[in-house]
Amino acid sequence: MRILIDIGHPAHVHYFRNFIRLMEAKGHVLYVSARNRSIINYLLNHYNIPFYNRGKGKNGIFGKLIYMLFADLKILRKALQFKPDIFISFASPYAAQVSWLMRKPHIAIDDTEHAKFSQLFYKPFSAVFLNPSCFYENFGAKQIRFNSFVELFYLHPDYFSPSKDVLRILNIKESEKFILLRFVSWSANHDIGHSGLTLETKKQLVLTLTENYRVFISTEEENPDIFFEPYLLKIPPEKIHDLLNYAHLFIAESGTMASEAAILGTPVIYVNSLPLMGYLKEEMNTGMLFHYKNSQNVMEKVLELLQCIDLKQEFIHNHNNLLSNKINITAFLVWFIENYPESVKIMKTNPDYQFRFK
Repeated sequence: MRILIDIGHPAHVHYFRNFIRLMEAKGHVLYVSARNRSIINYLLNHYNIPFYNRGKGKNGIFGKLIYMLFADLKILRKALQFKPDIFISFASPYAAQVSWLMRKPHIAIDDTEHAKFSQLFYKPFSAVFLNPSCFYENFGAKQIRFNSFVELFYLHPDYFSPSKDVLRILNIKESEKFILLRFVSWSANHDIGHSGLTLETKKQLVLTLTENYRVFISTEEENPDIFFEPYLLKIPPEKIHDLLNYAHLFIAESGTMASEAAILGTPVIYVNSLPLMGYLKEEMNTGMLFHYKNSQNVMEKVLELLQCIDLKQEFIHNHNNLLSNKINITAFLVWFIENYPESVKIMKTNPDYQFRFK
């Protein structure tokens, strides 16, 4: 089978890297197109995944529409040469539209209900929508739900074992408790008009937390305030999940990283004015995540949680409940693609078939 995968975000590299490795080992041929972004390029190279650079993308609605035409043409030209049997992506309009032009199926994975711009441009052109069971949008007859989180593509125990190398790199003792903060750039399609922590609250958090803990900051901002410079994280990007695993507490504006931390057993305070996505609601309902739309009451919650002497131990029960009965989504996707379109019929008639991939 010949498979084309389009990647538009660093997280997508993680979603598909184990799938690519397993499918290639089975003799399938894969072609990856990717947005030109330094972190995406770095991760693809790190995992030895050859890729085609489809360009950098644009900001603003008009710019994004112009880029869509540009990216479609670039991917179409490569797809005509590669001749894929099937397209797969995480909500890529470009892969969906090119697959439609070539009369080939596009399998769209999506867990982000409020990403309406992408949905508008991939839904009409896709054959199947694969969504987590906690995804609250109904996409109709083409929708198939799986009982897992997309972060388990790479954080499932079959694929992820935390390495303590990151502690050595940052000179953190194994018994030392540290707190990780994540700030976003607010430039994504679904971020337009939304916000998280104020600059004042960010600084207040750092000043308060550094009294008793080491603090590290991961940020998408190109030019963060000079105040944060001493705390900016300097590790290889592929080690961020190891760091999340060992963190005492995670304070984030990023939904993806908030979910990653919860799945790894690290308590999360998530600050973002966007409507809470289904997977984050599930993580909140199981007690792994606390959500705030703005800075109000965040500091109070941080101080409350830090009253626990062994915070992560307190959350073990919540963590176990969160992951109970979740499937190995990579193994499921391998089966689904290899057996497509019969796999669609199987899942429609017997949704519990997926639990063979726990």
